[in-house]
Amino acid sequence: MAFDTSPSLSSRMSELRSSAIRDLLTLTARPEVISLAGGLPATELVPRERIADAAQRALADPRSVQYGETSGWAPLRVAVAARESSKIGRRVDPSEVVITHGSQQALSLLAQVLLDPGDTVVVEEPGYTGALQVFRIAQAALVPVALDADGMDTAALERALREGLRPKVVHTVSNFHNPRGVVLSAERRAHLALLADRYGFWIIEDDPYGELWFDAPAPAPIATHSDRVIRLSSGSKTLAPALRIGWLHGDRRVCEAVELLKQGADLCGSSLTQQIAAELLGDDAWLDRHLAKVRAACAGRARALVESLEGAFGDRVSHATVHGGMFCWIEFTDGTDTARLLDTAVERGVAFVPGAAFGVASAHPHAARLCFATYDETVLAEGVERLRAAHETFTLAGRPDYDGLSSVVQS
Repeated sequence: MAFDTSPSLSSRMSELRSSAIRDLLTLTARPEVISLAGGLPATELVPRERIADAAQRALADPRSVQYGETSGWAPLRVAVAARESSKIGRRVDPSEVVITHGSQQALSLLAQVLLDPGDTVVVEEPGYTGALQVFRIAQAALVPVALDADGMDTAALERALREGLRPKVVHTVSNFHNPRGVVLSAERRAHLALLADRYGFWIIEDDPYGELWFDAPAPAPIATHSDRVIRLSSGSKTLAPALRIGWLHGDRRVCEAVELLKQGADLCGSSLTQQIAAELLGDDAWLDRHLAKVRAACAGRARALVESLEGAFGDRVSHATVHGGMFCWIEFTDGTDTARLLDTAVERGVAFVPGAAFGVASAHPHAARLCFATYDETVLAEGVERLRAAHETFTLAGRPDYDGLSSVVQS
């Protein structure tokens, strides 16, 4: 009897899909393409000189080039705890903070700590692709709950809970949602926290964009209302992605479990970049000025994108109101299939992420996510003009059944 002796992969790999956005960025990285696809901060808004100065000071300390604590550089944990304390209205102890290699690692480690295969996770529809990928790796059962202008529909969630739904985790991007751009209302934050206490699930409050408000800060975090909340955030959108600084805080047992898993994942993060981040996050006066500059620039870019869309498409495109963050969610009212439009758009020198990349139960076939943070107003206007030209070409061609880039976001 013959046996198959070829090496095999784990069962969790059988249904795992690559991130559609990561694949799309690889395919659209040509310099002549205006990419509205990635959630990339503008390079010119990254405080490179201040980072360089902080790096020099850090390198004067021999500890900056040595292994560090798994939970993170102590002064950075103090700085994060202080900022988070001011947000949630109670003291966050530094021992409740774990520094991670970006907030994506925090989410990945949390999934390992909180979930067993088959556990139910409530996610938003449309959902953040990074979270969907993490929960699929964890072999969780995903249950989507719709979003509207006030964020996750917690009334719909409550109805499902009354009917017997028992999630282990509810995940929400509460501030300036990726991809929808909406903000979870204060009332729904309190309601979601109440449901967590009543039904016994964890809330992962994923908040990388909360500092990027335009007119007014978002409501107090969900963690203000319940101790069942684990908050995640990051310095990638406010300082520099290359620092790879993220963090989580919440229940001490969860933090200790995350730290234990992190020992097996990477031993520790970069002592050098954590020392740099500690200086930047601990300098409140400088950070306030820096964030004000970033907010003003992003607000101007968001206005430019929306005005260009309205001028180019009129009522053929609807868009969500943009109050902060990095993204604008649009929908073609004429029935355009955005996954297929993408091929023509890239040929015309512009890229976006079709709604299909964010779908759980719905394909969002007429929707797209556009990032306004990367480019200035002039480039954004040119990007929209290229999108208008692509849409015109695509429409005149009778919406051909392409199988190029569209296959990336549909796989």
